[in-house]
Amino acid sequence: MGMKSADRAGVGPTVMRFVAWLIESPRWFKRCLLFANDFVLLLLALWAAYSLRLSEFYVPDKPVLIFLLFAGPVIGVVTFYLRGLYKLVTRFIGPEGTTRIYVAVVLAVLLWALLVLFVGVRPHPRSVVVIYGLIAAGLIRLSRQWAGAILLRFVPDHKPLSFDERPRVLIYGAGSSGIQLLRSLNEAGKHKIVGFIDNDSSLAGQYVHGVKVIRPEKLASTITREGIREVMLAMPSARRSERRAAIQALEPFPVEVKTVPNLDEIASGAVEISDLRPIDVEDLLGRDPVAPDMELISGHVRDKSVMITGAGGSIGSELTRQLLAFKPKVLVLFELSEVALYQISMEIEALQQQPGSGIANTRVVTVLGSVLDRRLVSRTISDYDVEVIYHAAAYKHVPIVEINAFAGIQNNTFGTLALAEEAQELGVERFVLVSTDKAVRPTNVMGASKRLAELILQALAEDPNSTTIFTMVRFGNVLDSSGSVVRRFREQIRNGGPVTVTHPEIIRYFMSIPEAAQLVIQAGAMATGGEVFVLDMGMPVKIADLARTMVHLSGLQVRDEGNPEGDIPIEFVGLRPGEKLYEELLIGENTTGTSHPRIFKTHEPILAYEDLGAVLERLDDAMQRHDEIELQELLRGTVEGYDEAAAGHPLSAGPEWHSISRTVH
Repeated sequence: MGMKSADRAGVGPTVMRFVAWLIESPRWFKRCLLFANDFVLLLLALWAAYSLRLSEFYVPDKPVLIFLLFAGPVIGVVTFYLRGLYKLVTRFIGPEGTTRIYVAVVLAVLLWALLVLFVGVRPHPRSVVVIYGLIAAGLIRLSRQWAGAILLRFVPDHKPLSFDERPRVLIYGAGSSGIQLLRSLNEAGKHKIVGFIDNDSSLAGQYVHGVKVIRPEKLASTITREGIREVMLAMPSARRSERRAAIQALEPFPVEVKTVPNLDEIASGAVEISDLRPIDVEDLLGRDPVAPDMELISGHVRDKSVMITGAGGSIGSELTRQLLAFKPKVLVLFELSEVALYQISMEIEALQQQPGSGIANTRVVTVLGSVLDRRLVSRTISDYDVEVIYHAAAYKHVPIVEINAFAGIQNNTFGTLALAEEAQELGVERFVLVSTDKAVRPTNVMGASKRLAELILQALAEDPNSTTIFTMVRFGNVLDSSGSVVRRFREQIRNGGPVTVTHPEIIRYFMSIPEAAQLVIQAGAMATGGEVFVLDMGMPVKIADLARTMVHLSGLQVRDEGNPEGDIPIEFVGLRPGEKLYEELLIGENTTGTSHPRIFKTHEPILAYEDLGAVLERLDDAMQRHDEIELQELLRGTVEGYDEAAAGHPLSAGPEWHSISRTVH
């Protein structure tokens, strides 16, 4: 017993270091050892087969017999290589690896038998073939088994990263982007690429850079069998509908879905194709873009002085980016928040400094202040000869405005009044109000304040002496804006939940920020005065389903009664102040199409400027006195359909709009 202990103490560490060195040796070196091992064992097996069959110590006495003796192990090693035996990790071969060894040995022996037949050696004992196969299979399998046992005995916990610690992933898309991603991931060495998924049936079963292409129909079985933890979407040039179909196919599985950046980001050099990002809900809910009428937009923007209020907000900043591309003479960024104004101004400055951007000649002016400041507004319009105004500045978070009703009315309604009257007096050519679906039969102060802003512009548009074209563009929620439910869900999932939804049946329309901004610009260019443009928001989305989808796309499972072992619970916390289950986009039925398939035009009931002015005077007086009772009475008497008590009740979801959506889709 003492001798064994001494032996282990003296020899063990040395052997362990040697084995660890062997494990960490380059793959080519270990393969060369296996080549040599198999060649020697196959040569021994063939010699033993001849010796047993002839019952003597076999010594080939002819050149052709020497050739056949050495041809056997050569054919065997080549066959093993082609069958992938040298890609197996010796310590973890298992039953599947054993089967592959036996199949490879049988193929090698049969190929050698064909060579014997072709050479035409006569006589040649046929039983040598069978004996050779049995001995070769036993020796090769035992050599792997003994080597694996020795490695595991001396270094039992040494598991190379290349085998069992890297996450096993699939790449969705076997095109050029998928191949570039495969190369990048292989260079990094942190992922095990199991296969490609691709819809191209001609690629199914083929190997691309050594990785098999799998049919989408086999996605479920592949994920289960291979223990896939991540799927990487490599379809940057695909239509959004194709990307959405791929994401929906992956959504039921407990895998994290990531995507490569879009082509514009890659082409600009801002990111690499390997800079994977989580799937945005925009990838799932967004639609394929419809090309705008560039000539029409350019005619109203190019070489003009354009002002954007709320330029640092979600819509305002995107309007800024897109309008800059049309090369206005002056771009005035009007913003109340210093931080937001700084961020958008720095971004625009960086865009202008990019070589070949073609937008360096646009003069960008930053103005810090409120649209309620008539002097500042008037001076800004005059100093920079503003010709077009996009009014995106607003308080739009429903619960906050509901609690701070006076501030919401002051900013959204009277801010629009001040800006619009100054624009009219100073002869601004075009004034576009960014409105909201919450202005339709509102159940909250925010929606009522925006409907009042619409009424102001509609009344001003009726003035026969006005040269300013006033128009409004109404749409629903935008994805990933500052107050978006998407952003809140993403943060809640990152923190481990719960994900909070106000009501199981609440639905909303969604649109991406870039699409909304593009359609606002397009609609503004179409305006002749007084119209309310309504954007096609697609089909409504149930927020509870959206929450579940976001959990699944994060590679997690929803914890509920059916799955108590899930990761993230979804909790229903009740409707917030002023919130309703359904949003609408139309007040009346007088809706027509336009030249753009996703923009509709409606003429809605208006108030004469004199009547509206009297209401606004009373409203201003009530705000000065902080008389909330009179404020609510004035809103009920002025804003069509306003009912602060109706929030949360199943309202009509706009049958006119649904008929439009069905026509579009």
